[in-house]
Amino acid sequence: MERLRGVTQTELEQAVGEILIEADALQSRIGELGAEISADYAGRDLLLVGVLKGAVFFMADLMRELTVPCEIDFMAISSYGAATDSSGVVRILKDLDINVSGRNVLVVEDIIDSGLTLSYLMRNLRARKPASLEVVTLLTKPERREIDVPVRYVGFEIPNRFVIGYGLDFAERYRNLPYVAVLHADLIPPAT
Repeated sequence: MERLRGVTQTELEQAVGEILIEADALQSRIGELGAEISADYAGRDLLLVGVLKGAVFFMADLMRELTVPCEIDFMAISSYGAATDSSGVVRILKDLDINVSGRNVLVVEDIIDSGLTLSYLMRNLRARKPASLEVVTLLTKPERREIDVPVRYVGFEIPNRFVIGYGLDFAERYRNLPYVAVLHADLIPPAT
């Protein structure tokens, strides 16, 4: 927190209300997840499906921790826009390039909030008949869950606060913070 109390804050740091998960804690937990996933998928090829844009940082770091062969592909899904709450309306903006039929698929998410987006995505992918389909998420907000979606690997449970950094954004900004932080209260738009 000291870096935020200094005389000069960067423009990025001005968006931070408080730091929830420091960069070193993120990397440590991602290393643990990588070891667990590597053990579970030993002897099998793995296809990581990253959910754009937020999961890019997490997926890149997670891949470097895996000791099993893996391929990657991406999907882009929208349910937020510039709001701080999920709209519940899910749209696929970019679909997969790789056929997942018969593949061991691990969906890589940045955060699971209401569960609506992930539920939609899992139904969509299940219909494509993968050999296996699991989820790894960096963050989960159990308080916000509207639909229960099984998640095999979880990095951190966090409180119901709007978070930014390490791939997470508010209106496409603040993804490049190296830690996970709460968006400063002054930047949260009033509820409508």
